Amino acid sequence: MSDKPHGSESAPTPEELRQQVEHTRDELGRTVEALAAKADIKARAQEQAAAVKEQAAHLAGQVRGKAEQAEQLVKDKTPDPVLDKAAAAVVQVRDTAFRAGQFAADKTPGPVREKAGQAASMARTKRTPLLAATAALAALLLIRRSRRCR
Repeated sequence: MSDKPHGSESAPTPEELRQQVEHTRDELGRTVEALAAKADIKARAQEQAAAVKEQAAHLAGQVRGKAEQAEQLVKDKTPDPVLDKAAAAVVQVRDTAFRAGQFAADKTPGPVREKAGQAASMARTKRTPLLAATAALAALLLIRRSRRCR
């Protein structure tokens, strides 16, 4: 396997053996690292989760942009008297919703209010994943709806 003519092959020198051993160690080290990377399921799952999170953030940005465009289009096409009536209706709906919430809170038993408070607290602490999931769901529904309309 060397360049020496057949018959004149001699045993490898100690230096050649050391080089072969070093080369084999390097190859083995790279192979072990590659296998370890493939076997690290947690790291691979984290990478995939980060990619999904990034994609969800991108989709949320797109949805936000489309919503802003739609809002501006509606404002541009809607006459001022209608906008004024809509603003008044918003104030009235908010007031009614506040009174309904107060009424429900007054009539709701203590343990139920406590559980609802815990759920609201948890939603506030996990706001980013909740918003990302909501945006992803909205994007999915919009895509599904656009495919049906075709």
